[in-house]
Amino acid sequence: MKAIATMFGAILSAALPAAAETPLSYECLRATHAIRIDGKLDDAAWRNAPWTSDFIDIEGGSKPRPKYRTRVKMLWDDHYLYIAAELEEPDVKATLTERDSVIFKDNDFEVFIKPLPDTESYYEFEINALNTGWDLFLPKPYRDDGKPDNSWDIAGLKTAIGVQGTLNRPQDKDKGWTVEIAYPLTAFASRQAVPHPQAGTTWRINFSRVQWTAGQAKEDNWVWSPQGVIDMHVPARWGYLHFSGSVSTKKN
Repeated sequence: MKAIATMFGAILSAALPAAAETPLSYECLRATHAIRIDGKLDDAAWRNAPWTSDFIDIEGGSKPRPKYRTRVKMLWDDHYLYIAAELEEPDVKATLTERDSVIFKDNDFEVFIKPLPDTESYYEFEINALNTGWDLFLPKPYRDDGKPDNSWDIAGLKTAIGVQGTLNRPQDKDKGWTVEIAYPLTAFASRQAVPHPQAGTTWRINFSRVQWTAGQAKEDNWVWSPQGVIDMHVPARWGYLHFSGSVSTKKN
């Protein structure tokens, strides 16, 4: 029996990443009105939405602190999950213009959503500073032999980018770029029946930023809720998105 228990423990250890911080949580307030998606993040509804903590290295807080700040805030209403991201970046650049390109070959911002936490399946969306997106459905993680479904598109998705500086101009110094997303709550219907969220609903979610540095062969991976391993496709490590009945009430 002891040998069996030891063997089971070894199998379990191999199946999971190294110990990491407890997954983070975010209370997502209700928006008082539909948000204009223009990449500026100046809609009044955003003012009362809290920022997440700053992103850290994908493996956790024991790794070096990211050299550029990244943070996110979210809201929701009857139709959309709204996501705003702020990415500090002194040289904003992007090259990919074709939808469903492998966007992380550029510096990018990534969203991972698991609206059915008790299933293996989840959804991924990546975007670069040219507002080029890549959306895909994963019936289960790659580590479990999951095959990505690139034919899935987020029907009704709205995205916009704001560049605080000049895109693809290394001669000057930029402040960064912002991402604004309206993610339709009906986006999953072509793959799964996902109940409409209500106050009290919880999804799993995480965000990643891929950052390439000139002269380095490997990219940096900075995330909101650390994975404990260099792999975003471990949903058990993602954060908790709690849909709140409270509203974002600040006005102009």
